Amino acid sequence: ATGLAALIDETIAQLDEPESDQSLIFTNLVNFDQDFGHRRDPVGFAEALRYFDERLPEIKNHLRDDDLLFITADHGCDPTWQGTDHTREYVPILAYRNGLSAISLGVRQSFADLGQTIAEYFKVPKLDHGNSFLGSLE
Repeated sequence: ATGLAALIDETIAQLDEPESDQSLIFTNLVNFDQDFGHRRDPVGFAEALRYFDERLPEIKNHLRDDDLLFITADHGCDPTWQGTDHTREYVPILAYRNGLSAISLGVRQSFADLGQTIAEYFKVPKLDHGNSFLGSLE
């Protein structure tokens, strides 16, 4: 899919597929990065974020009880910063599961913690790096 709306639509379609059980759906909302972050367009970034916020409840409504939703970034790209390079060391990570109470995951030591959490969730061998926070989500 191309574009924020189409990417979200396709994500929801994949969530509704019967064979999506025990699957990983990875959606790269690349527009935040390529269209607004690196282009230094804070207005466009804000509008896209507002749109995503409007669609997020729709995504949540398609999650099964044992599904996990992670929202994160691979790097920072502040649209108000000078230049076109990446701008931050830390990226946010939001984790959602139906029925989960609000908790803080704190400042993680490594982005690899997300990979380790996904590995534990899918019961695959432990990765070489990262610390799972899956226990915090149960």
